[in-house]
Amino acid sequence: MARLANAVRPRLAQAANAVRPRVTRAADAVRPRLARAATAAKPQVARLARISMPKTVKTWQYTAGAATAGLALAATVVTAAGPWDSTGQRTAERDRVAALERTGGADHDGSSGASSVTADGAPLPAPSAASVLAGLGGATNTVKSAPTGRALAGVLAPLLKNPALGTRRTAAVVDVATGKRLYAAGADLALTPASTTKIATAVAALSALGADHRLTTRAALEPDTNELVLVGGGDPTLTAHPDAEGWASLRTLADGTAAALKKRDIREVTLSYDTTLYAGPGLHPIGVNDNLAPVTALMTDEARTDDSTSGPVPRVADPAADTAREFAVLLKDRGIRTTSPGPSKATGRAATLATVSSPPLSALVERMLTNSDNDIAEALARQTAVASGERADFAGAGKAIGGQLAKLGLPMAGAHFKDGSGLDRADRLTAGLLTALLTKAGDPAHPELRPVLTGLPVAGFTGTLTSRYAGGAAGIVRAKTGTLTGVNTLAGTVVDQDGRLLAFAFLTSNTTDPMAAQSALDRTATALAACGCR
Repeated sequence: MARLANAVRPRLAQAANAVRPRVTRAADAVRPRLARAATAAKPQVARLARISMPKTVKTWQYTAGAATAGLALAATVVTAAGPWDSTGQRTAERDRVAALERTGGADHDGSSGASSVTADGAPLPAPSAASVLAGLGGATNTVKSAPTGRALAGVLAPLLKNPALGTRRTAAVVDVATGKRLYAAGADLALTPASTTKIATAVAALSALGADHRLTTRAALEPDTNELVLVGGGDPTLTAHPDAEGWASLRTLADGTAAALKKRDIREVTLSYDTTLYAGPGLHPIGVNDNLAPVTALMTDEARTDDSTSGPVPRVADPAADTAREFAVLLKDRGIRTTSPGPSKATGRAATLATVSSPPLSALVERMLTNSDNDIAEALARQTAVASGERADFAGAGKAIGGQLAKLGLPMAGAHFKDGSGLDRADRLTAGLLTALLTKAGDPAHPELRPVLTGLPVAGFTGTLTSRYAGGAAGIVRAKTGTLTGVNTLAGTVVDQDGRLLAFAFLTSNTTDPMAAQSALDRTATALAACGCR
């Protein structure tokens, strides 16, 4: 043992020096949360301190004892703070969502969600890692019964009476494991849902298309005429940035197209673009708005006029034409001259020269929910219409979403879909439907719906909840927000103090102070997380 210790001591010292700065930064970041968790763990630590040890303790015995106590303390602290796995997904949630053995991932760091690639370079969904608590017994071994309705009412009803929540408010809480509704307040009354509509859009799109579906943009050459048609496949994540970060790249499409043209000894083409996959007007009923580009089957970088990837920003007026012009520049840089591009439609005789495809639909859904991305939401609504045989416009998309949800046996009374993003104030959903959607996403019979849960923003950490829940519910609540003038909504999941995964939805209307309403909703969700309620 002495020789072994002497051999490894220099290497351990080097390793310690290398990681010390990172450990210091990590300690500073987690110290507040660990302090709260340690307070909760004091009784267990006290019992550990009373464990008797031999009077004569050798080095290896001390080391083994310290390691055992350390593991026990770590288990206690982590359990007090909340069960996690290495992707940030709550362990209790992982045990209830559908595809327990499938890939799914969580796009909560602003990346593409495509952490690995296939042999041909196409991105795959990021895998969800196994729980780090599995070896310590796991939280699911101690999960107690669901909270009672009366106890929940005692906690939630006073909070929902807060005047900041406007004149109309509805709520529902469901036990995801059983599907049983535990609490309801006007749960079947349809109100304006704002961006919580995206939960319904996600479920409909995944149900209609499947989690592995990809959206493809292609370049096709018409025979005899040398007309090159850029055919939009409705991918709102297509990018022209030099670093595509896993998303489909217009530059890659230009590389393949130029190479294919040169093989045919073609150096000059008539450039056109095809957006006929979608129908009807592209402009949303709210008009020109920084929150959404005109909806079209061909666009790059969501038609943003800066380098941002989320949030409101002015958009170009004609995303398809702008993309075609960018494609012309890229082709010129690769030795292919083009005419000024104009709209057209590829014929069935056109030969496909090159294609690029989006990451799987699962990754698009996660990005949409995490960042409340309106452009992706409207694209997925149109794609649902295409898959359902409906006209790919706003009306057809709304009809397709409702139809897909009805096929799943969800409670559709009072529901109306005027768009896929929730920007239309004429949308109507109930708290009961929202909780049913979340429960269906956790149904083992529907593994394709898992991204609805993994895509929800994590309180205090990701997406639209990054700056919210600075207190005890940070990392515990996962929810989709919704905000319009006079409307504040929140729907998601939470693991209560007894380890039960609960789905909740709170809808409010006629609010006058959006920040006060938001804070009131956050307090209500936090109370649900802190509740044993039996």
